[in-house]
Amino acid sequence: MDFSAYQTDEFYDEMFEAPGKPRERSQHLVSRLQSLSAGELQRRQKSAELALLNMGITFNVYGHEAGTEKVWPFDLVPRIIDGGEWDMIERGLKQRITALNMFIDDVYNAQYCLRDKAVPDWLIGSAKNLLEPCRGMTPPKGIWCHITGTDLVRDTNGQMYVLEDNLRCPSGVSYVLENREIMKRTFPQGFDGFSVLPVEDYPDRLLDMLQHIAPEGVNDPTVVVLTPGIYNSAYFEHCFLAQRMGVELVQGSDLCVTNGHVFMRTTKGLERVDVIYRRIDDEFLDPKTFRADSTLGVPGLMDVYRAGRVALANAPGTGVADDKAVYAFVPQLIKYFLNEDVILPNVPTFVCGEEQQCDHVIANIDKLVVKPANESGGYGILLGPRASKAELDKYKDLIRSNPRNYVAQPMLGLSRVPTIVEDHFEGRHVDLRPYILYGKDIFVLPGGLTRVALRKGSLVVNSSQGGGSKDTWVLRNGYTGGRFPTQRQTMTNGSQSQYQAS
Repeated sequence: MDFSAYQTDEFYDEMFEAPGKPRERSQHLVSRLQSLSAGELQRRQKSAELALLNMGITFNVYGHEAGTEKVWPFDLVPRIIDGGEWDMIERGLKQRITALNMFIDDVYNAQYCLRDKAVPDWLIGSAKNLLEPCRGMTPPKGIWCHITGTDLVRDTNGQMYVLEDNLRCPSGVSYVLENREIMKRTFPQGFDGFSVLPVEDYPDRLLDMLQHIAPEGVNDPTVVVLTPGIYNSAYFEHCFLAQRMGVELVQGSDLCVTNGHVFMRTTKGLERVDVIYRRIDDEFLDPKTFRADSTLGVPGLMDVYRAGRVALANAPGTGVADDKAVYAFVPQLIKYFLNEDVILPNVPTFVCGEEQQCDHVIANIDKLVVKPANESGGYGILLGPRASKAELDKYKDLIRSNPRNYVAQPMLGLSRVPTIVEDHFEGRHVDLRPYILYGKDIFVLPGGLTRVALRKGSLVVNSSQGGGSKDTWVLRNGYTGGRFPTQRQTMTNGSQSQYQAS
């Protein structure tokens, strides 16, 4: 396999500047791939797929005809980001999450941003995920959004944009770690001559963050991961993270509230729980406070939380900022709360809750991508340029009936990365989901999850819609690959395996 017939077309290609001309950060990898013997890369790809199957790395698709579990789709050709660009991305994400945390706290308390018209009153008053029981609350350490997965995309001009913020129960980080492990197992030579920032310490950092938000006076907090159970689409990840952190994986039925505290039922009796990394939505957390029919949560949990005797990550109520209509106002929220210009810009967005913008969207719907404000997983999206007249008319009616629930954006030409298709490479569109932990400080996992639209021409990268993933390599700043480290360099950066292949 070589790249002689590979075409970048009119899209920004992450690996090539032009046909036959690799970007500086990718030159060494291109040479390495082209030096492989005939059929070797395909054999390694099949080995990777078999390893994923044997390791049980799966995800669930609701209603899928083949059953509940599918093996995680993975492509062996990595995506490379140079250190200089990553520094900018990291600063932009830290800026964004700082402002969003301040916004959420303000919405549930003083509401200065509404008084000063940083956002319109109707936007917050009509927010689907605004939780009245959270008004007046301050979570431990003042942190609401402890774990965030922010989706980034690159347009044809090479500009990186924030596509959306995921602040409720963002998933996918387990696949980042497993992708790296699979790469090391099946294609370790690919790392030779590269200095790639590690991702393996994420579970340790996650546990440190969770312990940091424990109630005051608790020196050795008990942390658990709360899952809705085996039928959840991210159940593999819940198990994975609990195991890697060395904490218990529990369901709501395993927990109870007694004497003003949360306890876990064990074979030795009740054990107090101090921090809950919850992977269930707000409305199912506590049937006494939210949905009375929920069997997934813990009755009385919110009373203990309000009293400061248990910490929840993410804090209930963060969903108010996980709203695509609110997303459109984040740049001005950054200016309002931090008095800074935005580092990572938004994709230009029309908010249908504004009458003039709604009229524009309806008049130009065949040129735009229309999204529901509070859906996830790629569901409910209309790609205007590819839609039929019947589909366009249907969405016009949906927007008119509930304009607050829709936003629209131009159809971006997402960047592409070479992907293995049978016996050759083809470009496939990608996005990037870095993961941010907010505890004692803010940590951004280097790279994150590169999701790839495996179907030719598709722009939908979600696994539930036929997408897969790639390992994401962030090079150490100033390092472009191809220069093998000396023993002295290796020792100053830890073990050789960590320096080259982490």
